[in-house]
Amino acid sequence: MLMEMKHVESQAREIIRRCGDIPVYAAEFDVLTQLTGFHLTRGMLCAMYRPPMPGPEEICAGARRIAVLEHVMNPTNVGAIFRSAAALNMDGVLLTSACSNPLYRRAIRVSMGTVFQIPWTFLDSGLSWPQEGIGRLHELGFKTAAMALNDDSVSIDDAGLMSEEKLAIILGTEGDGLAAGTIADCDYTVRIPMSHGVDSLNVAAASAVAFWQLGRR
Repeated sequence: MLMEMKHVESQAREIIRRCGDIPVYAAEFDVLTQLTGFHLTRGMLCAMYRPPMPGPEEICAGARRIAVLEHVMNPTNVGAIFRSAAALNMDGVLLTSACSNPLYRRAIRVSMGTVFQIPWTFLDSGLSWPQEGIGRLHELGFKTAAMALNDDSVSIDDAGLMSEEKLAIILGTEGDGLAAGTIADCDYTVRIPMSHGVDSLNVAAASAVAFWQLGRR
């Protein structure tokens, strides 16, 4: 761990106690800024080994509701989606290879640490997306729901949609939304009813609405 000297005997004391033999390096703020290359505004950094990523099959085992992120590249959005997924009954999160890594500092901070609570992994790089990726979800028993504004989309409160035993909720990149091929390969295309002429929501906001409605148990 790397932290400001002033925290050693204050906020960080209990954390240090629990960490046992883990090395702790402390210095003044200006020194830490030079070492890290950015302002260490929260007072502490930790370096740790990252465990091997689980496979999608492990994430989906026993799951009834999972979120799938397609090319969501903004770490703020990724973090916000994870926070909503953890709070609103998602059992896991799958990400395509172009997504921002949930372990980026910004994503972790915005998620309020929920990236360490909800199971997640990247989809196999050897699988083409969407064809093989969505095919794998179908093989695992999931119906797939693309969150998109299409003429044939169903409302998010559709009875058939909500009654699905296992559902993968697929959300697209900022701006462009889901790819046409993804929408075509999904079992459902789902819209969120809106008013006042608003035709779309930020992907993080849309995820919270979708998870709340479709994650009910």
